[in-house]
Amino acid sequence: MTLSKTFAGHYFEDFVVGQELVHASPRTVTEGDAALYTALYGSRFALTSGATFAASMGLDRMPLDALVVFHTVFGKTVPEVSLNAVANLGYAACRFTAPVFPGDTLSARSEVIGVKANRDGKTGVVHVHSVGTNQHGETVLDYVRWVMVRKRDEASPAPETVLPDLPATVAPADLVVPAGLSGTAYDTALSGSPYLWDDYAVGERIDHVDAMTIEEAEHMTATRLWHNTAKVHFNQHVEQHGRFGRRIVYGGHVISIARALSYNGLANAQTILAINAGTHCNPTFAGDTVYAWSEVLEKIELPGRSDVGALRTRLVATKDRACGDFPLRAEDGKYLPEVVLDLDLTLLMPRR
Repeated sequence: MTLSKTFAGHYFEDFVVGQELVHASPRTVTEGDAALYTALYGSRFALTSGATFAASMGLDRMPLDALVVFHTVFGKTVPEVSLNAVANLGYAACRFTAPVFPGDTLSARSEVIGVKANRDGKTGVVHVHSVGTNQHGETVLDYVRWVMVRKRDEASPAPETVLPDLPATVAPADLVVPAGLSGTAYDTALSGSPYLWDDYAVGERIDHVDAMTIEEAEHMTATRLWHNTAKVHFNQHVEQHGRFGRRIVYGGHVISIARALSYNGLANAQTILAINAGTHCNPTFAGDTVYAWSEVLEKIELPGRSDVGALRTRLVATKDRACGDFPLRAEDGKYLPEVVLDLDLTLLMPRR
């Protein structure tokens, strides 16, 4: 008898709280990744676009965009966590703890910290705590996500429910400003906006105005680029029989589009310090046009720093609906069907 040498991915009943998952294929990120990221999303933040601008802010080299790091580490986790996912549901306690530069090699490990069977008997929700490290063993990304995963056998018994206790936000003391970064000689002409941390007010809402239509080739390029092999994104042969009859766009692809759109209004928010929480509210498909708006939730003074501060913002993305009226929820409290992303971010911005 020949045993199968292939791996079909974990199903819901395969996950156990406390289980450690080591993710394969360490990935060396390069300047090619930076170029592809720009090609996919058009991000214009100066710190990750120009080496001379990064040098003016005190860095020896231009770092990769924080979301390149997020996607790379996330993609490492997919084969063991979400290959058989129905949908990725949300994020919490996500911290970017060290800059990543071209030539760095990223690896990932995860621990299962929660499981809960769904009432339909077909799926369950799995919480994992994932950590990305560089070639020196330094943590560059630390986060929790939860994902709805198919069951292998609908008759299998439900496990005892375990839900992790997650913080609402990343505490200011836990935010990490990249070593050496300074806002003292900041050039607003080159950054693209005169508005700094001091110019924003809690409660302020910003319509980012611009929009981007998702193309089939682009979101498929992104899933391959980040080694994201989840069937819901990758396999039309399977998904034609699923809930929607077509592949769902990787939620991180929408995050990067919304973040790139936010440049128009938040151009000086040069990097993401934390993703405090996030929800993919509704699915997105090729052909949808993404708009975005932001709300300033909190202004945070960073300990010992007068040159930079942090803005905690809500970043909302919609599909096929402009954001001039800041759409979010219906009267019953549920997300509007056009709202596809609700993300709570902490952003780093120079001060006057």
